[in-house]
Amino acid sequence: MTELAAFRPDHFLWEVRDRIATVRLNRPERKNPLTFDSYAELRDTFRRLPYATDVDVVVFASNGGNFSSGGDVHEIIGPLTRMDMKGLLAFTRMTGDLVKAMIHCTKPVIAAVDGVCVGAGAIIAMASDLRLATPGAKCAFLFTRVGLAGCDMGACAMLPRIIGQGRAAELLYTGRVMRADEGERWGFWNALHAPEALEGAAMELARAIAAGPTFAHGITKTQLNQEWNMGLDQAIEAEAQAQAICMQTKDFERAYRAFVAKETPVFAGD
Repeated sequence: MTELAAFRPDHFLWEVRDRIATVRLNRPERKNPLTFDSYAELRDTFRRLPYATDVDVVVFASNGGNFSSGGDVHEIIGPLTRMDMKGLLAFTRMTGDLVKAMIHCTKPVIAAVDGVCVGAGAIIAMASDLRLATPGAKCAFLFTRVGLAGCDMGACAMLPRIIGQGRAAELLYTGRVMRADEGERWGFWNALHAPEALEGAAMELARAIAAGPTFAHGITKTQLNQEWNMGLDQAIEAEAQAQAICMQTKDFERAYRAFVAKETPVFAGD
């Protein structure tokens, strides 16, 4: 087990307050592109989160009016054109490992998206559990614009499950910008907020989740992801086992006692 409040990353901003971690890319002058180093450090950070005792929810926030412009053209795209197949596969596996780490971090992740959210930035939003945006958010899976396939970092598996096969296919083939109102209507964005209210709304949502039974939230996140690959009978049995585990927690007993006493339960995550 570890605590991450004192963690000081080299390639992005990180803050833990009231058991909520806020992460934001920190190159606002270039709309927060990702580099080889920031990819790797983000991957390693999300891999540490299952063991973090002082973090219950993560907010992946915007910075300087933008979320992320994706892979840096000069620091990633250029070098990739000169790599051999071994180096390219190592890179694409690393980027996919970031998504896997987000999925398996056991903490709900909320993306708070303003402005540009394209390429790998759109993937990070997609891989989050909940997504809030501003009316001006510009989200695009623009891999075809740079001569690549739309199947990047799990997009062909995850995006259709969020917005439907046909809509996902259109975005992945064309690389066009998904307007914020489209994204909300299609279920990609959970809600839209004015730019000045976005981060406050994300933190309010994070606090509400953090005030709940956080051990059980981790089980919910696990089941949401594992059940993609299950038939209905398997899913029902997996949920029966998962819920039986949660029934052994003190939070379950706290909720019962609070109900009997006509009080609001105070959960402790155990």
